[in-house]
Amino acid sequence: MCEKNLEEGFPDRKIILKNPENFQLQAAYLAYSEAYDKTDDPEVKKYLNQNMIDLQNNKIDYQTFYRNINKYRQLDDSQCKSKSNIKSLSKSEWRNIMEKMEREKRYKR
Repeated sequence: MCEKNLEEGFPDRKIILKNPENFQLQAAYLAYSEAYDKTDDPEVKKYLNQNMIDLQNNKIDYQTFYRNINKYRQLDDSQCKSKSNIKSLSKSEWRNIMEKMEREKRYKR
């Protein structure tokens, strides 16, 4: 399921997930991969690798995994927003704005 990089003497190599059997594990791997790619510290990479191996071997649960790697992830504001604001105009407001734009465009020449 996971490479044995730690036993082979390559503790800071990225773990490759082969044949993910469930969606939760695949999503956790994407979060791990993002955090791994953004860091340059070999100790942090070892820590992330160990967390991923523990998750794959069911030594820790998903909540613990995300809690452990969250400090190494950088979330955008767009990922955290749960609601987006949609501003709409009535037909007459829209028509007035479009007419104003046309007038400005016509008299700019």
